[in-house]
Amino acid sequence: MFTGIITAIGTIREARRAGDLHAVITCPYDPAQIAIGASIACSGVCLTVVARGGEPGNCWFEVDISDETISRTAQGMWREGQRLNLEQALRLGDELGGHIVTGHVDAVGRIAAREEAGGSIRLTVATPAALSPYIAPKGSITLEGVSLTVNAVSDHADGTCDFELNIIPHTAEVTTLGDLQAGDAVNLETDVLARYLQRMQSLKG
Repeated sequence: MFTGIITAIGTIREARRAGDLHAVITCPYDPAQIAIGASIACSGVCLTVVARGGEPGNCWFEVDISDETISRTAQGMWREGQRLNLEQALRLGDELGGHIVTGHVDAVGRIAAREEAGGSIRLTVATPAALSPYIAPKGSITLEGVSLTVNAVSDHADGTCDFELNIIPHTAEVTTLGDLQAGDAVNLETDVLARYLQRMQSLKG
C-alpha cells in the first residue's frame, strides 16, 4: 500500500532479459532501509525488491518486471536511463499524506496538452473509456505514481474523457511530472474508493 507521495527519483541503470525483464534501479535511498522482498512503487507500479546494495544516498536495488506488467504500463518506461518516481511501501504509523494507492496501474493515458499556468503546469490527460466513470472533479488520481487532485473533467461521446491537473513547482521539481510533454504516455491508477462505489452502483443498476 502507498500514498502517492514520492520520496525519491530513481534511474534505470540496467535492463536485461532473464526470462522476465530484470532491472537495476539507482536512487538516493539508504540500502539498509530496504528489505529483500519489500515493495517499491516505481512510477506507479508496485515491484518487489530482489537485491539491493550501495550506500546511503547512492543506493541501487533490483526488480523483475513481467511481460504482463510491461503490457499494462506506459510504453518505453522500462528502458535504461529512464527516470522513475519512487515510493517505499507505507508502514503502520506513517502519515497518509496523499490517498490510498495500491501500485496497480488501471490504464495508460496520454498527455493531450501542457501549458504554463502562473508558476504551475497545467496538464490535460486523455483517458480510455474504461476509466472515465472513476474520474471526477476534485477527486484523487495517481499519475506516474503521484497522488493528484483532478481539477476538471471533459466527457466525450465515445466514452473517453480528458481531465486536467495542476502541477505546482514543488511537485514538478521532486517528481518526473515536470518533464512530461504532449504525447507522452502515463500510468494511471484511479482512487480505490471510486472503484468500489462504481461497482456498488453497477450492481444496483
